[in-house]
Amino acid sequence: MVAISLRPRQISQNWVTISFASTLYLCPILDLLLADVPKIWHPELRLGLQEALVNATKHGNNLDPNKRVFVRFSIIKDYYWWVISDQGPGFEPPYRANQNQQQVTNDDSEQYTCCCDDESDCGRGIFIIYQVFDYIEWNSKGTELTLCKNVRNNSRLPLIR
Repeated sequence: MVAISLRPRQISQNWVTISFASTLYLCPILDLLLADVPKIWHPELRLGLQEALVNATKHGNNLDPNKRVFVRFSIIKDYYWWVISDQGPGFEPPYRANQNQQQVTNDDSEQYTCCCDDESDCGRGIFIIYQVFDYIEWNSKGTELTLCKNVRNNSRLPLIR
């Protein structure tokens, strides 16, 4: 079962929240999360979001059907945002403080970049997430992941078509 709720306006933008019991049946959730994304970006973002949701469900919540995964998402201009939270104990993601990336948000949260050179350093899912998204931020507990993709970024085309 997927529960959908509208979230109050934040910074004059609409955020939608969905939650679902820990399951690996993610097709309808991914379809919903990508509904407003330009089609050319679907394969790449689907892969990145699927890896993030599998990590939250499998590694965060240990596939416990009594625990839920929460996803908040929003579109702000050409930026697509997803915030994925699980109810697990958390973990310490492989990251280092990002010194050079420009801050996308207005809060005081830290930004991190992946310090793994290949998927053997950090795991396939995390490696893929860092390849797909433009902005990645973990909370201090390792239970919430913020992802952002600028789909109008002229620096590159989608990696997967």
